[in-house]
Amino acid sequence: MTAVEIAMYPELPPRLFPPEVAARLRAAARVDLAAPLTEFRSRRARDRLRGARVLLTGWGSPPLDEEALADAPLLEAVVHAAGTVKGHLGPAVFARGVQVSSAASANAVPVAEYTVAMILLAGKAVPALAREYRATRADLGLIRRHPRAGNHGGVVGVVGASRVGRRVLELLRPFDLRPLLADPYVDAAAAEAMGAGLAGLDEIFERSGIVSLHAPATPATRGMVTARRLAAMPDGATLINTARGSLVDQEALVAELVTGRLSAVLDVTEPEVPPAGSPLWELPNVVLTPHVAGSLGNELSRLGGAAVDEVLRHLAGRPMLHRVDPATLAVTA
Repeated sequence: MTAVEIAMYPELPPRLFPPEVAARLRAAARVDLAAPLTEFRSRRARDRLRGARVLLTGWGSPPLDEEALADAPLLEAVVHAAGTVKGHLGPAVFARGVQVSSAASANAVPVAEYTVAMILLAGKAVPALAREYRATRADLGLIRRHPRAGNHGGVVGVVGASRVGRRVLELLRPFDLRPLLADPYVDAAAAEAMGAGLAGLDEIFERSGIVSLHAPATPATRGMVTARRLAAMPDGATLINTARGSLVDQEALVAELVTGRLSAVLDVTEPEVPPAGSPLWELPNVVLTPHVAGSLGNELSRLGGAAVDEVLRHLAGRPMLHRVDPATLAVTA
């Protein structure tokens, strides 16, 4: 049988590949799910790479550099049971013609669900009201204290027509919201097909009561959420970031948040864990979560199932559905 090797954190395979998924993989390939590779330098690892036609990777996979590739002469495909492949696959993999697939589309599902939940809660002023209710333990006079709260006709700005951004727009369709989309690679017709009006990035920040970031982390997007754009947001607006902290000028964001004029839902920051003395830990207008929007718990099996589907397609001689295009890798996640 064809050899498929696993490279990821040792604790991941049982969570990614529950029994029914593992059984499908074992029926088509020779694979050891109990002993994933965590390095490619030892004699044991090099011996296993030597016979592998497919490498099934996940979080914790070591980099597949030129030296490791030299030890894998039969390698035809790398299937990543997670999102971006930028952390462990370099140009040498694509230059050799190895096919690469990612479960990024599967991982986009929980990120979009988290985002839409936060959009609806932020639009309803739920984070603020929950804090105020707990603090006062009394009737809040809701109509007087938050006259603009609600999700009827609110403008939601989505930055980036990525897999997550597109899924967010899809999930927003049933609600009485007015989505706008900013993406330099999308035209008005494509935005309309996604259920959004096309807008420039500045317009997104000027018009939206909620702005949600879904652009990739690239040199071009670093710091794209500038002090000027934050200052242009309407009073009481909320910034949601489930993409990467590098998209935002962190000092400018904290300066705005300290005033109380804006709110934020931050699943990612830069650095990824804010310093102990950061105001983000204490500000009442900030919802801070530890990078949990992506796949967690039972959601990991969605990633594993999608990855195994791709492995089986490749072994059957069929095209994989979620190929990574090296030509667009620089401008995608």
